[in-house]
Amino acid sequence: MKKYILTFLFLGMAAFLISGCGESNKDNSWEKVKEKGQFVLGLDDSFPPMGFRDENGKIVGFDVDLAKEVCSRLQVKLKLQPINWDAKEQELNSGKIDCIWNGFTITAERRTKLLFTDPYLKNRQVLIVNAGSTLKTQADLKGKKLGLQAGSSAADALNSAAEFKESLQEVFEFDDNMTALMDLEKGGVDVVLMDEIVARYYIQNKNKQYQVLDQELASEEYGIGFRKKDKQLMTKIQETLEAMAKDGKLAEISTKWFGNDITTIAAK
Repeated sequence: MKKYILTFLFLGMAAFLISGCGESNKDNSWEKVKEKGQFVLGLDDSFPPMGFRDENGKIVGFDVDLAKEVCSRLQVKLKLQPINWDAKEQELNSGKIDCIWNGFTITAERRTKLLFTDPYLKNRQVLIVNAGSTLKTQADLKGKKLGLQAGSSAADALNSAAEFKESLQEVFEFDDNMTALMDLEKGGVDVVLMDEIVARYYIQNKNKQYQVLDQELASEEYGIGFRKKDKQLMTKIQETLEAMAKDGKLAEISTKWFGNDITTIAAK
């Protein structure tokens, strides 16, 4: 009799443990956001036109407008959380933010650590020099000083171009692209490696005398990054973007910031 009782207790405990493990592994990432009524977006607030502060200190941008529309449709409040871009993955994995959404380049290495939506914009890593510079090609940059944003995809692109990197005199890392460009103006560096979308927006809207060299260092795509386990939340955002592509809202926001629709999300 005791043997049967012990067997019964053992089976009951095993079932309880299995059930408990199942609950802990369940993906309820969207339910959590919905329950708290707030979606926390991590961004670099000095990355125009994707996310940056206007003359009044308000965070605005293309990605900000996209996120506002997504949250409006999902009936949750959007919280914009500026982060240290060099520590973006730590911020996400610590739970301080729900996603990284700010001109975030999809790379093979990042895919091993994060879950991404489908790409929504294409971009290139390009070299910026002062207008009128005699530097025209990558070969001209041999022995020169290059600046870029720390922790950015520009750094990844440079590391992938080993021969070009080796030809440089020195590489300087800055907190953001705008600081790097200011150093270029002052002559602290000879060239800046950065996102083409950001560079051309800055040149056009800030009336700055910079020049984009013809040779790109890498082509890339922007996506929204989530914790690996948060597939439910990622899917909810992805589906909302697809709906926005279908009804024309995505194209409307893109036209506002870029003059035409340059988005790559497929309407479904």
